[in-house]
Amino acid sequence: MNRILIIAPNWIGDAVMSEPLLAKLKELYPQSHIDVLASPWVAPIYRACVEVNEVIEADLVHKHLQWSLRQQLAKDVRARRYDVCFVLPNSLKSAIIPWLANIPSRIGYRGEMRFGLINRALNNPNKVNRPPMVQHYLALSRKLNEYAISSIDKTVEPRLQISSQASNAVSTKLSQSSIGQESIYVFCPGAEYGLTKRWPADHFARLAQSLLNAEPEAQIILLGSKSDQVLAQSILAQANNLPQIHNWCGNTSLDEAIALIGMCKALISNDSGLMHIAAALKIPQVAIFGSSDPHHTPPLSNKAKILYLNLACSPCHKRECPLGHLKCLQDISPTMVLDSVKALY
Repeated sequence: MNRILIIAPNWIGDAVMSEPLLAKLKELYPQSHIDVLASPWVAPIYRACVEVNEVIEADLVHKHLQWSLRQQLAKDVRARRYDVCFVLPNSLKSAIIPWLANIPSRIGYRGEMRFGLINRALNNPNKVNRPPMVQHYLALSRKLNEYAISSIDKTVEPRLQISSQASNAVSTKLSQSSIGQESIYVFCPGAEYGLTKRWPADHFARLAQSLLNAEPEAQIILLGSKSDQVLAQSILAQANNLPQIHNWCGNTSLDEAIALIGMCKALISNDSGLMHIAAALKIPQVAIFGSSDPHHTPPLSNKAKILYLNLACSPCHKRECPLGHLKCLQDISPTMVLDSVKALY
């Protein structure tokens, strides 16, 4: 198997959790050339994967067909003569390019009427007994090599590497902001999914104040996307705009965010893509779960502490709390989180 193409998922966390599949393919076929077709949103994750030879960025927009763009991409992909393609998203659209490119083996899960577009398919697991996402992606390897699945270690963990270019850029930003690198804590208050994954802003603010009382020399960086800027500003205001707290939401590329996380003393986050990045970098972290299931998407690291109340109503997987109280997150107190942070060392 000489040339392998991966059609990347659309979420940062899912992209991180697909890395063990790449590692397994490289183990099975050491001489293989592995490329990834990815949106600009997740492309930095694959640039941080040592198994990837090239990341092909494609500006494909969620819920849009973009037929002309897909035809052009398929033409480019066909010229590369891939032997096999793993289609990781479940959508019909994601399977169009490898089909148009006439890649001989197109591997993925059944779904969205993809019969024919995917010609080596696995059944999707039911939603009640879903395996962890890492195992979900790894299982696809058995459609290429029937012996692969028997050698899969269920404790396998994603691994990322930090680029020197991104690391240098972050070091420069820290210096320009007069932030020392000795004791940086990264808070990730956002979650693209919605409110039921976001620990309350006032809890983050109280945690920041308590942490700085305990470690006056510490610096706290709020990290996230542009959509998290207002949330971060709210945290800053509720923490009395302490000068040791810095709002970097929307002010870093994902490559730089990976580098910053790799430099920090500890990361505190919701169930989010940045949580999975910290796990893949083996950074001490506290991961706060509300509506989602920590058995399905846990941070895979022995340096991670998960806080999850396991209420009778959770995990509900809803974007808004059906009961209106959000106790799954509200009842995780800043003191509980601070105690967990202290226990990391």
